[in-house]
Amino acid sequence: MMLVIALAAVAFVSLMAPFVLRPFLRHLDVVDVPNARSAHTQAVLRGGGLGPLLALAIGCSILVASLPSVESVTVLRVIVGVSVASAVLGWIEDVRGVSIRVRAGAQICIGLIASSIVVGHAGVAPWLVVVFTIGVAGYINVANFMDGVNGISALHGTVVGVTYAILGVVFELPWLAITGGIVALAFFGFLPWNLRGRIFLGDVGSYLLGGSISITAVAALAHGVPFLAVIAPLIVYLADAGFTLVSRVIRGRRWSDAHRDHVYQRLTDSGISHFRVALLVTGLSLCAGAIGIWAAVKHLPWPIEIVLLSAILAAYFVWGAVATCLKRTSTEMIDREGMNS
Repeated sequence: MMLVIALAAVAFVSLMAPFVLRPFLRHLDVVDVPNARSAHTQAVLRGGGLGPLLALAIGCSILVASLPSVESVTVLRVIVGVSVASAVLGWIEDVRGVSIRVRAGAQICIGLIASSIVVGHAGVAPWLVVVFTIGVAGYINVANFMDGVNGISALHGTVVGVTYAILGVVFELPWLAITGGIVALAFFGFLPWNLRGRIFLGDVGSYLLGGSISITAVAALAHGVPFLAVIAPLIVYLADAGFTLVSRVIRGRRWSDAHRDHVYQRLTDSGISHFRVALLVTGLSLCAGAIGIWAAVKHLPWPIEIVLLSAILAAYFVWGAVATCLKRTSTEMIDREGMNS
């Protein structure tokens, strides 16, 4: 009964919070002004991620107070702690701005403290603290980099949350099922606002997304959930962010500069709507997550799973390359017609 109440509270708070937040954000002048990275052309309120943050905190608090399992309570507390700490850092970035060095240091500290607790609680190899710390800090940034078109982040949180909830049921980890459901509902409730671009999640929302997903993934791995099953719904985000970062470094460009080099950004620049691009990324992530679950349940050999996941990534990058080529060809034809006239 308490689980139903908690999940209902998460969905309700996430959906309704923006009604209260919009006047508050206007008062603070928390506005997303378009830059070289932006897909929008007009200033829009940001900081809407406070809604999912409040929803997640309320839902987890209700359950922490009612769950009998000490293990579930401990892991839930760590997940809430990382989610809140990440979101607070993002909120400071939204309101005041934070230097890259301070931001990176804070993210590493969040990841280190949380990973140490998870590793100690699960009783796994201590060296995993380093790997998990990098994973938490890294995915907070990945989620931030990929938050560039309407709906993409809210849909990502929904899909990953549902995937992790199912994995929690499959591997009999109540805290994973609960956390997945709460994350999914927290971002799904914000989706109507996010899809229409009426208010943006802001860094508080994207950091919350990255922090909540990454620490949940770390805890799942520490408790024996197969690596590919955990990572599968994240591969599109990871591949896009990773490929873009590496390609910019190779071309001698500063990775921290605002840009529109991500595959999803090139897709929108080619004329595809925000909604369709968000659906494409989400659909591929959903397929990847389904493959991860199926492979874990059926004990599919990992080489086959890697081939299937690679095919999804190949489809994504090919789609982006084709869209870019078509856009370039169209632009060249327009330029030629202009010169001829």
